[in-house]
Amino acid sequence: MADKSKPTIALTGATGFLGSHLMSSMLLKGYTVIVLGRSTKEEPLYERISRLLRWFGIENRLNQVTCVDTDLSQDNLGIENEEYSRLCSVVGSFIHCASDTSFSESKRDKVMAANINNLKGILEFSRYARVNFFHYISTAYVAGLSENVCKENLPVTNSFTNVYEESKAGAENIIAQYCDKNSINLSIIRPSIVYGDSQNGRSLKFNALYFPIRSVQSIRDIYLNDLKNNGGKKALKNGIYIDKEGYLFLPLKIYLPKEGDLNIIPVDYFVNATIKIIENCFPGGIFHLTNNSPTRMTTLVKYYEQLMKVRGVEIIYGKSADNLSRNPSEELFDRFIEPYRPYLSDNRIFDRTNTDLVTGNLNPPEFTYEIFKKCMEYAIRVNWGASIFDN
Repeated sequence: MADKSKPTIALTGATGFLGSHLMSSMLLKGYTVIVLGRSTKEEPLYERISRLLRWFGIENRLNQVTCVDTDLSQDNLGIENEEYSRLCSVVGSFIHCASDTSFSESKRDKVMAANINNLKGILEFSRYARVNFFHYISTAYVAGLSENVCKENLPVTNSFTNVYEESKAGAENIIAQYCDKNSINLSIIRPSIVYGDSQNGRSLKFNALYFPIRSVQSIRDIYLNDLKNNGGKKALKNGIYIDKEGYLFLPLKIYLPKEGDLNIIPVDYFVNATIKIIENCFPGGIFHLTNNSPTRMTTLVKYYEQLMKVRGVEIIYGKSADNLSRNPSEELFDRFIEPYRPYLSDNRIFDRTNTDLVTGNLNPPEFTYEIFKKCMEYAIRVNWGASIFDN
C-alpha cells in the first residue's frame, strides 16, 4: 500500500534495467511513482510497466503507479497542459534514470540528444513542480581517463573512453548549474558496472559483465557443435579438442592494455544504496556506488572455465593484439568485447566518503563464484534475455 508520508516520485527510465529495479523496490517501500515513459508500437506504456511488475512479482502494487506517455524532447515533455499542471502539483521528487548507454562513436548524435539535449524539459518540469530533490543517475566513469582517485565532485576532465562517459559528464554539469540557479536540491548517484541480483541471479539486461562471458560461450558452442556434428574439422585445425576430463580445450588469448580490475556491483546493492541516498542525502551530494573489492579478469576466467568446463583461456597484459597472429576464436572475441575492453583492466579508485556517510557504510558483496554461477545460469536459462518473461 502507498505510504502517504512519502513524497510522490516522478521517474524516467522505469522500463530500463536500473530504473525498473528501482521502481520495484520503491513501490515495495510504499512510494507512489509517476512513470514518465513511452509506449512502443507493440505495447502501451501501462502494459510495459504491468509486465515488469509481474516479473518482479509485485503486480498488486500497480495501483501505486501512474503511467504518463512522455516525449522528453518536446515542450512540456509532450504532455497536455492540464495534465502537466496536475502532475507538477503532486510530484515531490524527481529521479532521472533514463539514458542512452551506447558506447559507439557512430551513435554520438543519438547519445548526445538523449543524454544532454533532453534535459531541458525534465529540468523545467522539476522547477515548475518545485521538487524537494532532483536525483540524477549518472555513472562513476564520468571521471574519464583519470588514473587517480576519482573524487565525489563534478567532472572536470575532457578526456573520456567513449561518448557515453562524455555525455554523462556533460549532463552532470548542466544539471548542477540549472539546479543551483533555480534553488533545486540535487543529488548525483554514480554506479559503476551493474550486474544482476546477487541473491537470486535474476536480471533484466545482459550486457557489460555478461557480454564477454556470452561471447566466449558462443565461441565454445561453435566448436562443440563442430566436434559433435562435423567430426571436429574446424576445431581440430585450430587446436581445439575435448580432453580426458571432459573439458573443452579452447586456446583463447585475451589481450588487455594493462593489469587492472573490473569494478562491478549487483543491482540489489544499487537499489538498496540508492534508496538510502534518496532518503538521507544532502543537497549537492555526489555518491559513488562502486566496489572497494573489484574483480580481476583472471578471476572471471577461472569462474568461467569452472562453470563451462573450458580450459585454455589466457589473459595477456601490456600487449595489443593488432600486430599479432591470432586464431579465429581470438579474432571473433576481440570484435565482441572491443567496446568493453577499457573497463576490463581499470585502475581507477573511487572515493566513497559521501556514500558511506549516508548509507551507513553499506557496501556491495565481493563477486564470488557462487554469485557468478547464479547470475550466469539465470542468463543461460533465459537465453540471454530472449525468454526472460517466461521465467
